[in-house]
Amino acid sequence: MANKDYYNILGIKKDAKADEIKKAYRRLARKHHPDVNPNDKASEEKFKEVQEAYDILSDEKKRKVFDRFGYYNDNLDPDSPFSTGASSGGAGAGGFDFSGFNFEPGGSGSSSSSFRDIFSDLFGGSGGAKREPEPPKPLPKKGRDIEIPLALSFEESFSGLTTNITVNRSEQCSRCQGAGDTGGPVVVCPTCKGTGQVMKTGGRLQFSQTCSDCEGTGRRRQPCSQCSGKGVTPKNEQVKIRIPAGVDTGSRVRIPKKGHGGRLGAEPGDLFIITNVGKHRYFTRKGENIYMTIPITVPEAALGTKIEVPTVEGRAQLKIPAGTESGQKFRLRERGFPSLRNPNLRGDQFIEVQIKLPRVISEETKEVLRQFEKANPENPRKAMGLE
Repeated sequence: MANKDYYNILGIKKDAKADEIKKAYRRLARKHHPDVNPNDKASEEKFKEVQEAYDILSDEKKRKVFDRFGYYNDNLDPDSPFSTGASSGGAGAGGFDFSGFNFEPGGSGSSSSSFRDIFSDLFGGSGGAKREPEPPKPLPKKGRDIEIPLALSFEESFSGLTTNITVNRSEQCSRCQGAGDTGGPVVVCPTCKGTGQVMKTGGRLQFSQTCSDCEGTGRRRQPCSQCSGKGVTPKNEQVKIRIPAGVDTGSRVRIPKKGHGGRLGAEPGDLFIITNVGKHRYFTRKGENIYMTIPITVPEAALGTKIEVPTVEGRAQLKIPAGTESGQKFRLRERGFPSLRNPNLRGDQFIEVQIKLPRVISEETKEVLRQFEKANPENPRKAMGLE
């Protein structure tokens, strides 16, 4: 059967970069995925071909073998000095020229190495031990960030809060110093089972990518017994956090270096507190301003007065001028939330008054209202042409 042209399968050029290969793979995988084409055998086979092509071309070593030999085999060495092209005078299987070698026992070849030794070097065998890929040297890696939600009351979001919370984080392994191994023997990578690739799921699609634990070699050192090769160990820590005044629902408060531990001396990640502010009985917040509604009586609206109003910090005096109408708004300057960007600046508190009609509880009250109506025969509907 003819060898597959993986470049042609992905529809890319032979000098395509890694990002071009990935882009082409994702496009074709999405097009031919079995979930997108149910009961379509042709699409299923095409999807397998695309997966196979990406597995080879996305791996630098496998791609090098394919470019050299025109197909891929685990035992092929892309750095071998022998060409795959057939020569005149004795090309053997796979296009190798064996004419310069003596196959007889004790025979001499064109070099000091026997054919059996070279054959073993190329394909592995009893003539010599197969060379395992050297696992990559670990590099310093910053720790991952942690996000924790925190519920606050309306008052706590206004004034700020300092408290302690328990954080399940990690720290650099003290035994291997974050390397993940202690320099032991080379073993098959347990994450990818030696393939160098791991499967990832994106929505309904699956795709392979290079294993991060062995960097695609399929081999790694014997994992550290203390951290199981992760380079970090778990730790429960009491962390003191300070929530600044003025936070709102969805605010992100950063506590530096209290995320997961780094590896090989790299910095830990950060801890982010995501705030969720509860509702208030009277107040509504919009930006840095506070809004509320308060009832007043008919005499207070008609004659004017001073009333007490609530604020987040306590009570305040508000002047109601004579002739105030229901729905009219008043402002208390700098009684709103402090600004997160500039704590010296504050929002305002806006108060809307609603006139509350008196309850008629006696005949005397009714008579007073009748006398008021006679003394003030105003028709508020006159402007509408109504009697």
